[in-house]
Amino acid sequence: MNKIFGFIKKHGIRKLLFEIFIRFIQFFRVNFYRYCFSNNSVSGVGFKINSATQFVGSGSILIDHASIGVWPSPGFINGVNYLEARSKDAVLEIGRSTFINNNITIIVDRTRVLIGERCLLGNNVFISDSDFHGLEIADRNNGNYKCLPVTIEDDVFVGGDVKILKGVRIGAGAIIANGSIVTRNVEPYTVVAGIPARVVKVLKKHGKS
Repeated sequence: MNKIFGFIKKHGIRKLLFEIFIRFIQFFRVNFYRYCFSNNSVSGVGFKINSATQFVGSGSILIDHASIGVWPSPGFINGVNYLEARSKDAVLEIGRSTFINNNITIIVDRTRVLIGERCLLGNNVFISDSDFHGLEIADRNNGNYKCLPVTIEDDVFVGGDVKILKGVRIGAGAIIANGSIVTRNVEPYTVVAGIPARVVKVLKKHGKS
């Protein structure tokens, strides 16, 4: 109760009512998408789904003490996260203490996408292990395409509007700048930016150069 009165004193009753309204709407949207618009379930403990998220596919989705959805942030009210483990062998795993913003899309077609611990992922991030269609005309609709696993190691910071493509491994502590498209491996404790993403800075590791 003291917390509520403190909030009113600091922000006013109008702000409190607005927060209650937003939480109510999101509670409805989160549960509606999870239980009515999803055909897959989530395994794990201690995770929080704060914004509307669709769970799709016949594979495994594992979330361990991670959080999806951020308020206030773009896409919280009108956006939808999309997590798909498409085939029965597909595995999506999100590690402990990882925070994911809104409007994320992760599609695991035939292999595995692993996101480590204490990672930060921004708005509108896209991650997939698949091309979905072959490059040659004959292969564009026959299911003949490549899938390679994606690994994002611990403490990685992925900015907004980033795309991470098949076969990529992002090393621990790395930063992916906003709007980048990652097509190759990223070394630990580096900053990459651009299309395709390239190293623009090397970070200090544990306080040492």
